[in-house]
Amino acid sequence: MAKSSGASPPERKGVAPLTSSAPLGLQGAYLSGDRAAQDELRAKLLDVANHLLLTIGPESLSMRRIATEAGCSTTVIYTMFGSKEGLAEALYLEGFERFRRRLEAVPAHPDSLERLTALGTAYREAALAEPGYYSLMFERAIPGFTPSERARTLARAALNIFDRVIADCISAGQLVPTQPRRIADALWSAAQGAISLERAGHLRDGSAFDAATRAIIHRYLATGTGRPDPPGTV
Repeated sequence: MAKSSGASPPERKGVAPLTSSAPLGLQGAYLSGDRAAQDELRAKLLDVANHLLLTIGPESLSMRRIATEAGCSTTVIYTMFGSKEGLAEALYLEGFERFRRRLEAVPAHPDSLERLTALGTAYREAALAEPGYYSLMFERAIPGFTPSERARTLARAALNIFDRVIADCISAGQLVPTQPRRIADALWSAAQGAISLERAGHLRDGSAFDAATRAIIHRYLATGTGRPDPPGTV
């Protein structure tokens, strides 16, 4: 009798196949109504789709391809997301949720302007750390996908921490009295321009991002703050 070589089958590169401690496996636990398994499977499917989008491109985002990579049935994916459009919208919202978590993790600071500057830095770091999600959120990475108005509203709400901290700056007399959203949108526009150029390889580092965001903050500085230049200016 031939001896077994003992070799394990080759591991598939990319996202690891689904595994679970549930006796029926992750898909079986999902189908049985296990809420934790449902959440785990949803997160795994989004990870797989994001990985495919980043490494291969939007043409790889078929339900069958995602199911194969994730180790589940297409029926489960359709049940969870409804359609390819529903999956794209879930990816879009997941990207903004990841940004929100990074921004909310920025420590509080007694100087609201310093915290606003730190939020800008965290935003850039999130953009560079999540290239797949960023491309879908801001660069129309999936042709034909347009987020719903509800998704756009939820996406903008994920960045509301900027509005809150800007409101704190205004209350502290550091920024001119105006609608916080007005300053937040100006800051967002400047940040997006610098990040896009950096992602495209036209900028080598974050110095242009820092200069662009500082310029916006400086434009709205209140007189008499004793700070002719915003935090971080050399």
